[in-house]
Order: sequence, then C-alpha cells, then structure tokens
Amino acid sequence: MANQQKKKWPAVGPGLIVAATGVGAGDLVAALVAGTNFGLVFLWAIIIGAILKFALNEGVGRYHLLTGKTILEGWHSMGLWATSYFGVYSVIWGFVYGAAATSSCALALSALFPVLPLWVWAVISGLLGFLLTWMGQYKLFEKVMNLLILLMFISVVGSAVIVLPELSDIMDTAVPALPKGSLLYALGLIGGVGGSITMASYGYWLQENNWKDRSYLRYVRFDSMIAYITTAVFTISLLILGAALLYGTNTNINGEQGLVSFATILGNELSPTVRILFLIGFWSASFTSVLGVWNGVSYLFADFVYTVKKHDVNKEQLSKTKAYKFFVFWLTFPPMLLHFIGKPVSLIILYGALGALFMPFLALTLIYLLNSKKHLPHKEDRNKWFFNVLLSLNIVLFFILSINELVNLFR
Repeated sequence: MANQQKKKWPAVGPGLIVAATGVGAGDLVAALVAGTNFGLVFLWAIIIGAILKFALNEGVGRYHLLTGKTILEGWHSMGLWATSYFGVYSVIWGFVYGAAATSSCALALSALFPVLPLWVWAVISGLLGFLLTWMGQYKLFEKVMNLLILLMFISVVGSAVIVLPELSDIMDTAVPALPKGSLLYALGLIGGVGGSITMASYGYWLQENNWKDRSYLRYVRFDSMIAYITTAVFTISLLILGAALLYGTNTNINGEQGLVSFATILGNELSPTVRILFLIGFWSASFTSVLGVWNGVSYLFADFVYTVKKHDVNKEQLSKTKAYKFFVFWLTFPPMLLHFIGKPVSLIILYGALGALFMPFLALTLIYLLNSKKHLPHKEDRNKWFFNVLLSLNIVLFFILSINELVNLFR
C-alpha cells in the first residue's frame, strides 16, 4: 500500500504551489533591494523566513490530516469572530488584490511585448486566470502551476548562476549581521519569504491530491520542507543578482517598475537573452500569485459560505460550487475598474489594515488549534515544543510587521 501511495505523489507537491503563490513581485523587489543595499548580509534573514513559513505550512497540513477538517472549520469552531474576520477580509482583499496582481503581470508582459497598453495586459492576465480556474479543474491548475514554477526557477536561478563570479569581491558581506537601522527591513524580508493568505489553502490542495489521513503526515512535512528550501534558493538568487550587479553602485530599485529597469541592467551587463529570461521569471512569479489566489482563496471563500450557512457540502466538491465560482468572478472582473479609476484611498487603508493582520491571525489560530485537546484529543498529535516555538516566533514577527504597516497607513 505504501508503494502505491508513493506512486501517487505529484511531481511537484502542493506545498511548492503554496510557496510559489506566496512569492510575488513584491518579494522579488525586496530581495533585489536587499542585495543592492547590503550585499549578502541578509542571507540569514531569507533562511529564517523559510523555516518560519515551513512551520505555518506544515501546521495547516497537519491540522487537515489529523482532524479531517479544513482550516476554515477550525476557525469557525473558535467563534464567529474568526470566520467574520476572514469573510470581511477576503471580500475587500480580493477586490484590491485582483487589480494589484494582474498589474504586476502586466508590467512584465508589457516589457516583453510592448505592443499593448499596460491596462490591456492587466485585463488579459485577469481573464487568463479566470479561464484556468473558473471550472475548478485542479489537475489543469496544477500542471500550469508546475510549469510556471519551473520557469521561475530556471530563469531566476539560472541568471544568478551566471553572475556568481561577480561575487568574489563582496563575499565578506555574507557574514550575518544587522546593519544599523535595518531591523524592520530585515523583519520584512523574513516575513515576505513565500507567505500569503494561500498558506491557508494548503489543506484543499492536499485534498485534491488525495492526501487525507495521518499516513501522509511525513509526506506533508517533506513536501513543506522541499517547498521552502526551493523558495529560499529562489529568493537568495534574487539577493545574489542585486548584490553582484548593483551593490556599491548607489542604484535604486523602486517598486515593481524597478524590476523592469533591473532586467534592462541585466541585458546591458550580460546579454539581451538574460534580460528576457529575467522578465519571464518576473512574469511567472506574478502569474503564479494570480492563479494560486484565484484557485486557493476561492476554496476558502466557498468553505466560508457553506460553513457559516451550515449547509452540508462535500468539501471535495467545493470547486464546483456557486460560491467558488462567485469568488473567481469577484477576483477577476470588479477589480478591472481599479485599472481605470485608480484605487480609492479609504479602500486601500482598510485593505492594508486587514491584510496586515492576516498572517498573525493564521499563526495565532494554529497555535490554539494544534495544542487543543478538543481538536486533537491524542497528546502525541499535538504540537511539539519546537513547532510551538516556531509558530510563536511567527506571531511575534508578524505582530511587529502589522503594527509597522498600520502606523505607515495612517501617517
């Protein structure tokens, strides 16, 4: 039986899909800026970030396997406050994120194919995400995601390998340190390594792969470990690119548009082919975030609707429900308005405030659920001390980042 189960493992596990979804253009910018401003100093921050995200991902998967319940059901058991927070957050966040994620894709596509306006590429990206997720065909979604992950890895890591010889003069910056005034910057880099709301979708993707009981626990741990090792390598590659080409040059990488400028620098310093490779990696990272959210958060929203309504719905068929399809629609079409009218300030403030609180919310609820006798009656199933330490560090990290985000919003 064990051999049969092993044969069912996907070539790329669902953990890597979660991690890749969490790596967006913002994370590319953060890693590049870290390399540009500080050389290789923050290698340690990327490694710690990957370890902390591993604990979150493993926790979501373990809860699903040991209880047979989704994380949404776990939140609902904690009280109406938890599901209410998720419901309000998902609707507002989805509206703004739908525009932000497709705009990021559009920047890369516009640089690769400057034949259409930016907003047209953004609309096309949204429609493509809609078509690939509307029918809830998980296997199609998984195959496309695996291809995009491969493109991300080959293009960005390949570019980093090319510039490795340029690091010889700055290897001394690889010594772990915390430069003066860089604490919040380092914490932001740790918090951004492959982390997003789609971490909570992991259980649904396990379900789609028929990983359903405690016999898959070690598979989930291995899957989560490989996912975040790969994510760390990817993020370190961006750090290396920034350090090798821009450290000490006083060059600034500003926002997602800065990624396009950096691609031009790669083209000038190395070759036009490397520029194209990097832009493909940029687009792949952006579009995995679109697809992962369109599919994964739509599962969460559908589960939210039917859990709150107390409708008896087969959790394995959530992607076929009206609630799932509604949220895919919600992520795609209403946000297109923001490409034309801009982003209302009040909505952005509310979006930022709710978003800042999600990751500490996830870490805090996992601490409760994975130590609860009610949810896990057998002591051996509950968290070991090291998982409690890692989840507690996540809470502290994201609490500090949340406070900083909220202060910046209201300045």
